[in-house]
Amino acid sequence: MRAVRIHQYGGTETLTLDQIDIPTINDDDLLIEVKAASINPVDWKIREGYLQEFIPYELPLTLGWDVAGVVTKVGSAVSDFRVGDEVFSRPNITRDGSYADYIAVKADEVVLKSTKLDFAQAASLPLAGITAWQCLVDVADIQAGQRVLIHAGAGGVGHLAIQIAKAKGAFVIATASTANQALLKELGADQAIDYTQGALQEQIEAVDVVLDTLGGEAQENSWTLLKAGGILVSVVEPPSEEKAQQHNVKAAFVFIEPSRRILKELNKLVEADQLKPLIEHSFSLEQIVDAHLQSQSGRTRGKIVIDVNA
Repeated sequence: MRAVRIHQYGGTETLTLDQIDIPTINDDDLLIEVKAASINPVDWKIREGYLQEFIPYELPLTLGWDVAGVVTKVGSAVSDFRVGDEVFSRPNITRDGSYADYIAVKADEVVLKSTKLDFAQAASLPLAGITAWQCLVDVADIQAGQRVLIHAGAGGVGHLAIQIAKAKGAFVIATASTANQALLKELGADQAIDYTQGALQEQIEAVDVVLDTLGGEAQENSWTLLKAGGILVSVVEPPSEEKAQQHNVKAAFVFIEPSRRILKELNKLVEADQLKPLIEHSFSLEQIVDAHLQSQSGRTRGKIVIDVNA
C-alpha cells in the first residue's frame, strides 16, 4: 500500500510516498481502508521534530491522525464493528497515522460515520472537533447564556468551536481577519471581531470563557477580557497560573486525547444539523507537500483534507 512517511525530522522535503505492507492488526484493532484524512498542525510539528521529547517515535513514521474510511478487517476481541462499516476516528498519536491506503486503529477510538457526512467531512472532524469539545465542554463547562470568546474562529478548531458553543446555548464572540467576518456570522457567531481593527478590549465586553488557539500575544491580551472567575483554555501553550491568579480567573492547557465518547457527541450535533465541517482545500497523497505548506501558512478557512483516492 501507499503511505506518506518521514524517515527523519525536518521540512517538507522529508515527506516521502512509500510502498509498504498493509498493517497487521491486534485483537482489539480494526483495519480501515482510508478514504480521507485531514491535516492538522500537529502533523507538521511532529514532522519537524517538535514533539520527539514527549513521544519518542521510531522512524520511519506514517503521519496523519484524522481518518474516515471503511472497515476491512475486525480484530478477534472486537464485537461492535463489522466489515463494511463506514467509520471515522482520531487515532492514537503514538501509532502510524492515516496518510495511507490503510490504517490499524483501536476499535475503542472508532465511531460509525453519520450518513450526513461524506468521507472528507468525516475525516475533517475528529481531532479539531474533539479539541473544541474538550476545551469548551469538558474543561470550561460552558453553560447556556455564558459569553464565550473564540480566537481564530475561521480556523480548523475555531469554526467547529463556534458551532459547538452555539449548540450549548452560549453567546459566541469570535475573532478573524477582515476577509472572514461574514464567515463567522455564517457559522453562528453572535459577534464577529476583526482583530485588525484595534485592541480587543475596545471591541469586546467581558467574557466567561476564552478559547485560545493562537498563544502568544492573543493569549496575553485575553486575561483582561475575562470576568472574575472566568477561564482561559489554551491548546497551544500553557497559560500562566500566576497571571490567572492576578486576574482572579482560571487557566487550563489541554492536550488532546482520542475520545470515542466525544466523537459520538459530535455525531449527535451533525445529526441535529448543529455542526458541519468546512473544507477549503483538498489534496491527494501525491500533493502532501502542498497540503503541509497550506497548513503551515496559517491562512486556511476550516480544514484541509487528503482525498486518498484522488
